[in-house]
Amino acid sequence: MAFSVAGLTGVLLLAGCSSVGTAAETEDPAAGVEVAGVEITVDQAAADLLPAEIAEAGTVKVATDAPYAPFEMFKEEGSDELTGVDVDLGHAIGAKLGIDFEFEQQAFDGIIPALQAGNFDVTITAMTSSVERMEVLTFVDYSASGTGILTTAGNPEGIENYLDLCGREVAVQAATSQVDLVDDAWQGKCETEGLDPIKLSEFPSDADAQLAITSGKAVASLLTKPSAGYVAKTTNDGGTFEVVEDDEAPNGYDATLNGIGVLKENQDLADAIQAALQSLIDDGTYEAILDQYGVTGIGIEEATINGAADAK
Repeated sequence: MAFSVAGLTGVLLLAGCSSVGTAAETEDPAAGVEVAGVEITVDQAAADLLPAEIAEAGTVKVATDAPYAPFEMFKEEGSDELTGVDVDLGHAIGAKLGIDFEFEQQAFDGIIPALQAGNFDVTITAMTSSVERMEVLTFVDYSASGTGILTTAGNPEGIENYLDLCGREVAVQAATSQVDLVDDAWQGKCETEGLDPIKLSEFPSDADAQLAITSGKAVASLLTKPSAGYVAKTTNDGGTFEVVEDDEAPNGYDATLNGIGVLKENQDLADAIQAALQSLIDDGTYEAILDQYGVTGIGIEEATINGAADAK
């Protein structure tokens, strides 16, 4: 999700919060919680890292901005019960720590102010782990996502990477980072390889771009890789679309890290979440959660802290 952080430290301290919705119902973590078909019990080493006040309260309040499929979305129209990658992962982390992660709705641009106001303990909402946001937050990195290529199921055009789009009709939602990626980087690569430029057609929405594929007007569409994976998995039970998997860009092209955000002064909580997430990665639960939503391609092997800063 995009969010301007210009003047962050001065402005956010003054901003307010307007939370809506209610927390998703969860089971007692101490009794074990099932997520993505996996029974999760407490990882005591991770739980021992929790700040005393959090361990005693038994609850972490989580801010999220739904819907943003497949990360967070409502289970059904008219419901305030949440589901999605972030929600399942949060409940799984809570189970590892022996506490409950309670998700509540919060408009995206109000999330950091709400954390600063003490209304929430963490945010899990597909937030990019940007260096700018690290002025206020510590990020436990849990995925990496960039641009994905969505094509017809079975990949009849034999598209293996973005260079196979040179000279072909490709659909994209207008005014997105995918348009910039094609214009600023891929067209130049096509020219360098002696290939014709990508014939990019812009549409009002991702759904319109996908319709261009099924109507034969485009061989592929470009969107975020997690969105592409979710569309491929859920449309016609996986029978309509397919995501191109490029070994050179397993998380998508021009990928950035997404992180669980915790206020910088709450480092102990960040450390506990990192340990719990790494435990989920190590025992396979993390991959099961991603696979449930068709987004295994955004997975990472290590739960880093502020990995985007280390990469600079």
